[in-house]
Amino acid sequence: MSPRHRSGSNQAATVVIVVADIMAFILGLWILMYLLDANRANDLVNFVQDAARWLAGWSHDLFTFDEAWARVVAGYGLAAVVYLFVGHALANVVRRH
Repeated sequence: MSPRHRSGSNQAATVVIVVADIMAFILGLWILMYLLDANRANDLVNFVQDAARWLAGWSHDLFTFDEAWARVVAGYGLAAVVYLFVGHALANVVRRH
């Protein structure tokens, strides 16, 4: 395999990892903001909440715990873990090819 091809796959893998990490960071940031009862009238808090809700649309309210904080941590936390796991696994596949 040529060094040029390998460099391209390393760059693609890095992009995949960065995107997955940013997605997980946003989800983790929303969990933290929710637990700390961040001001929902704040524009940054609204942006993070909207982005996290979009990213975790498939896992939002997946769990039916009685406590709202537990639903947020489990639903958004699961999405963050899945994005990290899938993103890093995909990056490893891209690096090998």
